[in-house]
Amino acid sequence: MVVIRLARGGSKARPSYSIVVADKRERRDGRFIERIGFYDPSAKEGVEGLRLAQDRYSHWLGLGAQASDTVIRLAKVAAKKAA
Repeated sequence: MVVIRLARGGSKARPSYSIVVADKRERRDGRFIERIGFYDPSAKEGVEGLRLAQDRYSHWLGLGAQASDTVIRLAKVAAKKAA
């Protein structure tokens, strides 16, 4: 099964996340199929903290990929911000 989930990056106590499309059997930070965005929860004011390629997100959902709960929440925030 293909999933859309967060992959952790950054340093200790300062995480940043990539929004990736990956095989469910791969490790959280392991191999992925495509990187479709990023999320930085500690982004300062005026710095972009969330970017999601809505067209690629919709494409993968159309192919049957399952998004994690957090990615669904972030996709709603990104769509609201884009509108």
